Amino acid sequence: MQGIGIVIPAAGNSSRMRGRDKLLEPVGELPLLTRQAQLALATGWPVLVTLRPGDARAGVLPEGVEPRGVPDAAEGLAASLRCGAAWAQAQDLAALMVLLADLPDLTPDDLHSVAAYFAQDPTRPCRATDDSGKPGHPVIFPASYFDAMQTLRGDDGAKPILADHPARLCPLPGLRASTDLDTPEAWAAWRARQARE
Repeated sequence: MQGIGIVIPAAGNSSRMRGRDKLLEPVGELPLLTRQAQLALATGWPVLVTLRPGDARAGVLPEGVEPRGVPDAAEGLAASLRCGAAWAQAQDLAALMVLLADLPDLTPDDLHSVAAYFAQDPTRPCRATDDSGKPGHPVIFPASYFDAMQTLRGDDGAKPILADHPARLCPLPGLRASTDLDTPEAWAAWRARQARE
C-alpha cells in the first residue's frame, strides 16, 4: 500500500450563500478552492477534488490535483466521499484524508499534525478538533473503512461511520479545525477578524 491521499469535496452548490459561490470567494489573492488545493498539494500526497460535472470551479484548480465530476453530486456530501473512497481504493492508498474546502485557516502543518497523530494508531479514524475540543476537519480514514465509505448516502457525510467507530481526536491550535464559512455573514465575520489580526 501507498500512503495517504486527500479528497477535497467541492461538489456542493453553496446553497446558504444566497447566490455567491463560497469556494470562489477570495482568501488573500486566491479563490478559496485554489488555496485549499494548494494546501493539500503542499503535503506531497495525491489530491482528488470532486466537482459537479462541467463545474466552472475546475478552472481555478492548480496543476497537480485530479478533478473528478460526481454525477450524483446533488445527493449531498456522501456522493463525494463515495467517489473519494473508490479513488483511494483504486490507488491502493493506506488512508484517505477528507479535507473540506471551506476551512480557510488550516495550514500545511495542521495536515501533517493530523497525519502524524493518525500514524500512532492507523487502524482507527483520526479527526482534528479545535482548541476547545470541538470536532472539525480534516478527518483521516484507514483503508479498512473504504468499503463502508462507499455505502454512505445523503448529506451527513461520514457521520454514520464515526458514530459507530469514534475517531481519535487530534487538537489543532485555535479554531482552525472548525472555522467553516457557509454564509455571507460567516465570511464577513471572518474577514473582520482577519483585518483585526
